[in-house]
Amino acid sequence: MSAETPTVLLVEDEPAQREILRYNLASEGYEVAMAENGDDALILVEEVMPDLILLDWMLPGVSGIEICRRVKTRKETRAIPVIMLSARSEELDRVRGLETGADDYVVKPFSVSELMARIRTQLRRTRPAAVGQRLEFEDIVLDGESHRVTRGGEAIKLGPTEFRLLTTLMEKPGRVWSREQLLDRVWGRDVYVDTRTVDVHVGRLRKALCKHGGEDPLRTVRGTGYALG
Repeated sequence: MSAETPTVLLVEDEPAQREILRYNLASEGYEVAMAENGDDALILVEEVMPDLILLDWMLPGVSGIEICRRVKTRKETRAIPVIMLSARSEELDRVRGLETGADDYVVKPFSVSELMARIRTQLRRTRPAAVGQRLEFEDIVLDGESHRVTRGGEAIKLGPTEFRLLTTLMEKPGRVWSREQLLDRVWGRDVYVDTRTVDVHVGRLRKALCKHGGEDPLRTVRGTGYALG
């Protein structure tokens, strides 16, 4: 899994539909994890911690509505956007899906291009830099598209790892990230890196951000990890 590319968990039991969606998601540049039943989906939510879940309502085993409920009631996963896919077009079904916590509800058959647009809308909210959005925190500006960072109008030179680290911190100012969470987001789950490496790169990021003066915007939370602001 790439640390910069958003990961979409696709949960769909119908093979042809699953392949069409997988192809289009990959064409949009997303990493795609797939499950064809509810039990596998719940395992992948824990293992992959996707940036968005594309979830069919009718599934073998645990239903899509139950998966959505579990995702949205857990502190660790409730912020993950869920787009529910369903052949149920009745208003009561839509309401039930949204009240369970789904962030969007799309009725089958649907336009793939419209669905991709809805995915981008959700990711702009939760992973803005990953879809090329500009982030700002106090006098720090990060342009996700051009990969440029400035502070107080001065250009800040960052290596690729420090850029990803700052992006993660700027997407959720004030949130405290543990070293393990930063490793997963910045380096990726399939790369083994010692947690002390996080401290080294945070130190480099601090030095770069304070090169032209100004207070250190990074906060160390003793025994936990780091936060921006």
